[in-house]
Amino acid sequence: MSFEFTLLALIGIAVTLGLFSGRLVKKVGLPSIIGYMLLGTVMGVSVLKLFHHEHLRELTFITDIALGFVAFSIGNELKMSTLKSLGKSIGLIIVFESVSALILVAVLVYLVTGDIVTALIFGSLAPATAPAGTVAVIREYKAKGKLSSSLYAVAGFDDGVAILLFGFTAAIAKQILLSSSGISQGSLASGLIQPSVEIVLSLVLGSVLGFLYSYLIPKLVSKNNIPALTFGFILMGAGLAEMFHLSLILVNMGIGFVLANTTRHSTVVSVNEQLRSLMPLLFILFFFLAGAHLNFASLPALGLIGVAYMVGRAAGKIGGSWLGAYLGGASKTIRNNIGFGLLSQAGVAIGLSLLVSQEFSSIDSAQAHSIAESVVTTITATCILFEILGPITAKIALKNAGEIPD
Repeated sequence: MSFEFTLLALIGIAVTLGLFSGRLVKKVGLPSIIGYMLLGTVMGVSVLKLFHHEHLRELTFITDIALGFVAFSIGNELKMSTLKSLGKSIGLIIVFESVSALILVAVLVYLVTGDIVTALIFGSLAPATAPAGTVAVIREYKAKGKLSSSLYAVAGFDDGVAILLFGFTAAIAKQILLSSSGISQGSLASGLIQPSVEIVLSLVLGSVLGFLYSYLIPKLVSKNNIPALTFGFILMGAGLAEMFHLSLILVNMGIGFVLANTTRHSTVVSVNEQLRSLMPLLFILFFFLAGAHLNFASLPALGLIGVAYMVGRAAGKIGGSWLGAYLGGASKTIRNNIGFGLLSQAGVAIGLSLLVSQEFSSIDSAQAHSIAESVVTTITATCILFEILGPITAKIALKNAGEIPD
């Protein structure tokens, strides 16, 4: 007699075992989220295959909810007074780490392939940073200080810059491909206008929801009702972002940002206290599912393009952050460490790679079809590896900065 666990039972098993696997890896000095990912890898499509691809597709909403809460918590940390104290270095760090990652990846991929279109496409995907890994490490180790504040700001606003750079660079790559294939060209301007509008509308929607949330939260009779209201607004933000093809991260970050800057400090503290017990559960589910997606069979397919992408992106993030911090007059501690907290990459990059695949597969060109087939596999595999590497380097950076309490 054979049987198969229901999806609900599998989620319960994953959360229970994830809790203890996180504690286990923490004993050897690694962030708990590495334990969640390793457990996901074992139970996922590579080893035990308890979670099938169909299961993972059904559970996409959990990832969206977790990212919504992460983005909300980032916005909650971005008080105008804090941003002013950090100075112009934040803006320069965001620009230089994003652009440097794009350029270095594009150059290395071009050296490997000799193809400018492929190089630009992979370069356009490099700037995106996944804030979940960094935020999880900061919260787990209760890190506080200027580096932690800088990481919150850079990881949050990085999403907008990444979308803008992707739109512009991918549009140029598409134009080159269409021109070389003798196909009629579209408008290059539309490649920049669309992501710009997406960013602006995301921030506008987040601000509107944020003001409404900030208006309602003081009217709650009991603090115990705060999680329900917060949960509702984050789901609303995520759902509306999906409906109108906006940035889930920027929308929910906007809600938290408005809250942090328009309401009393005691109210913000109450919100954070009520959410503190919920975040570990969301991190377990988010990183478990990230690990469950890892397919060992796809790793050999990375080849030199995958290696070039990982090396170029890591070097660009670290080197670009250092240069931006140096030009912005940031302290030596921030200069030497902030780049190591920005290596995680996940949902945004994978989503953008899917967009590339859809657009290029519709072009009547063998080169376009080749890019469409390779980009999703390569980016998905490298994202999983960056999701493992990123939290580890983030912890090292925070420790070097002296912001992890003994």
